[in-house]
Amino acid sequence: MAKYNVSVAETTESTVTLKIGFGEPAGNDEIVKDAEKAIEAVSQQVMGKTCLLNGPASLPVAFVLAHALLHICPAVAVFDPKLGHYVVAVSHSADYRTGDLL
Repeated sequence: MAKYNVSVAETTESTVTLKIGFGEPAGNDEIVKDAEKAIEAVSQQVMGKTCLLNGPASLPVAFVLAHALLHICPAVAVFDPKLGHYVVAVSHSADYRTGDLL
């Protein structure tokens, strides 16, 4: 079983929602390797779309995901259950600014 999972939950013309989460228990030194492999596995489905992340991630995993996604996506937003919205965390697009709620 994987130590970290990434799967495409929903796709629209301009966005892709990724369900992310922990798998088999392990330390971050191992989990980040699985996170990198998992995001690479869905990269073709994500490329060019605004990416919406939904699920838990440790800080090291968040960096791995952000680094990979920002090479292929115009913006990345993360679901905040307290707000009930996705919060744009990083953007290279004129359509989104950091802090925008989606």
